[in-house]
Amino acid sequence: MQAQIQVLLAAVGEGAGTGGVAMGTNAVSRMKVVKPAIFNREAGRVGGFISACKIYIKNKLRGETMEGQVQWALSYVQGGLADVWKENLMEELESGEMEYESIEEFFTSLKREFGGGEEESVKAAELRKLEQGGKSMEEFVQEFKRVARGSGYEGRLLVEKFKQGMNGGI
Repeated sequence: MQAQIQVLLAAVGEGAGTGGVAMGTNAVSRMKVVKPAIFNREAGRVGGFISACKIYIKNKLRGETMEGQVQWALSYVQGGLADVWKENLMEELESGEMEYESIEEFFTSLKREFGGGEEESVKAAELRKLEQGGKSMEEFVQEFKRVARGSGYEGRLLVEKFKQGMNGGI
């Protein structure tokens, strides 16, 4: 995913689609980028939340301070124990007990707090239940790839899970 983002950013910087005229940073700031969904500590969702935050920060908050980027990401951490963690972290940041050198360091602490070992078991359970149903094959393949990543399944067993999830008439 990072490689795709880099290619997109390079294309924008080189003026892709503008007749070779560089578009500059104003084009990037005008680009529509979806904000991440609220993160409420739901098992198995921390990785997607972090990826969405990284994309938004890279495209919209590039010039923002580290503190501003962390505060922005924290504004999307809401609900239950996630709120408790956020409030404790904000107190530590404000008192100077905690300081992040980079946004990556913040994301690492978020993943350590909420990712844990349960993410793999949640992904594995989701993979076992995944069925094509009314989805097109392309939609099913994309969803399968998303769920399979981090599930612990690989090789022949992963192929078998894919076949089990496919509609029978194919």
